[in-house]
Amino acid sequence: MIRKLKSGEYRLYSRKVDPRTHKRRNLGTFKSREAAEKHEREVQYFKRH
Repeated sequence: MIRKLKSGEYRLYSRKVDPRTHKRRNLGTFKSREAAEKHEREVQYFKRH
């Protein structure tokens, strides 16, 4: 899940809520939406291999 920050950057959050904090885990901050989407695909691939 990608959200745009006030600073103009994009942050990638996990899809599931963290059971301890009850918030979504931050999976990285990126300058562009394309970079965030690319990393999201890499994360999904890694989860399955």
